[in-house]
Amino acid sequence: MTFEVRNGCFGYKKTVPILKNISFCVESRQVLAVLGPNGVGKTTLLRSMMGMLPWTSGGSFLDGENIRDMTPGRLWREMAYVPQAKPFAFMVEEMILLGRSSRIGTFGTPEKADRERCERAMEELGIAHMRRKLCNQISGGELQMVLIARALCAEPKLLVLDEPESNLDFRNQLIILETIRTLSREEGLCCIFNTHYPGHALRISDRALVLSREGTADFGEPSEVITREIMGRVFKVNVDIVDAQYDGMDYQAITAISLCNT
Repeated sequence: MTFEVRNGCFGYKKTVPILKNISFCVESRQVLAVLGPNGVGKTTLLRSMMGMLPWTSGGSFLDGENIRDMTPGRLWREMAYVPQAKPFAFMVEEMILLGRSSRIGTFGTPEKADRERCERAMEELGIAHMRRKLCNQISGGELQMVLIARALCAEPKLLVLDEPESNLDFRNQLIILETIRTLSREEGLCCIFNTHYPGHALRISDRALVLSREGTADFGEPSEVITREIMGRVFKVNVDIVDAQYDGMDYQAITAISLCNT
């Protein structure tokens, strides 16, 4: 599966365009990280590329087909969305079953196959023991895993996550990041997530898209676009990027050192 955005532009009426000529391509078993300062349009980009907000010009394409030409039911069987976590008064199992909506239909009821897929999603993410808990009575990290399981229930090819590791502690951030990488590598999904943390993009992504306040973007391999020069230009900070190793694992760490003078 290949997902592309070609020359995507978006702006609300009577305002300066937020996104200008955004283009990128990502495939199955790849992770794309979207970065940029607060208010730059990261969530707007996710919503535009999924068709929730219509591009002013340009388009989004699944395997070469413009998603505008796909019915909502067909589109949402191909992709799934994990929004920023908010508590809900549903039981965990009920919340995850909602992911089958695109396959059950508006007036349908879950059948055996739907419940089996729900069970498999819970088992894959290690949350089956929480099935009877209320979503507003579990931790933020647990809720994030529930929302990912809900998305997996749709059996998508493309998984889109909006700041999945925000507001979580170090351990839960790593759990979410490793889950995304595992879903990509082992389940064959194409995963796109936006993040405030360049280090997270360096850790798990195959491609990175860095949005600027001017509405443009740098796209490429993480090592090509998460650089001192681009981070300085976009975030207005001086950064240090170091190669390191821990327990036989090579990784890169990035730290903001000081504010840029210009």
